[in-house]
Amino acid sequence: MSELSVNHLLGIKYLTKEDIDLIFETADQFKEVINRPIKKVPSLRDITIANLFFENSTRTKLSFELAEKRLSADVINFSASQSSVKKGETLIDTVNNILSMKVDMVVMRHPNPGAGVFLSKHVNASIVNAGDGAHEHPTQALLDSYSIREKLGTVKGKKVVIVGDILHSRVALSNIYALQLQGAEVMVCGPQTLLPKYIKDLGVKVETNLKKALEWCDVANMLRVQNERMDISFFPSTREYTQQFGVNKELLDSLNKEIVIMHPGPINRGVEITSDVADSKQAIILNQVENGVAVRMAVIYLLASKIKQ
Repeated sequence: MSELSVNHLLGIKYLTKEDIDLIFETADQFKEVINRPIKKVPSLRDITIANLFFENSTRTKLSFELAEKRLSADVINFSASQSSVKKGETLIDTVNNILSMKVDMVVMRHPNPGAGVFLSKHVNASIVNAGDGAHEHPTQALLDSYSIREKLGTVKGKKVVIVGDILHSRVALSNIYALQLQGAEVMVCGPQTLLPKYIKDLGVKVETNLKKALEWCDVANMLRVQNERMDISFFPSTREYTQQFGVNKELLDSLNKEIVIMHPGPINRGVEITSDVADSKQAIILNQVENGVAVRMAVIYLLASKIKQ
């Protein structure tokens, strides 16, 4: 069996196209496992994984934990709000204390960009980045691409528009890298104030008219507005944002084709998409959640097989 070219999953930009193919092939096998009556395999019985979440998370945390348990790993959950970090302990000290309990792998979400890269240089464990600030969220991008591949047969040659708060979104950056690596065309669409200045350097198309973007694409990935990362107002009001960049059924029905709607969650219903769009047959939002477990199982399994060597 081939193996990943990396010892950590820190960001999509460190992966090759072959790495992504291998993760997806492995995820295919695990997807079959999680749809059986007995959803567990004993693959990682001798591996201990610590989930370190220094930022709030529901979906990602549950998805990783479920993936780890489906692989029979031992799991430790760590929440920064109830930890010694509050007493001034450094990140390295926190992690080294956890590693001294003989932990093999650390899944970490952190508010600071580059926290995973920093940690990988200082501790002796395999690191999986579960989101670092507004930088990258590699497993989300992988499960998004995997879901497109499942729905449309391939990612190559597909036109994908990412709509919304591109500036604060780690999902957008990881998705751009992952989609381009697989040969998709990528466009971003949102208010000018929420598009980073460097965005064109990434080789993506830019559109500020939502209807034009939707007419161009095969897939629309709708991002929520990340109010928690904003210290100033980037648009006049939520109502105005929704009028210009929200997708409703009327808008979808006015297009001359059927497009696939995605959302990394959590959804602000009625803001970036209406309920009738989120719950429509064009949306693959719940498929993304299911695929997230299979993709994370694949990532953890492939990294763990390198530890075992």
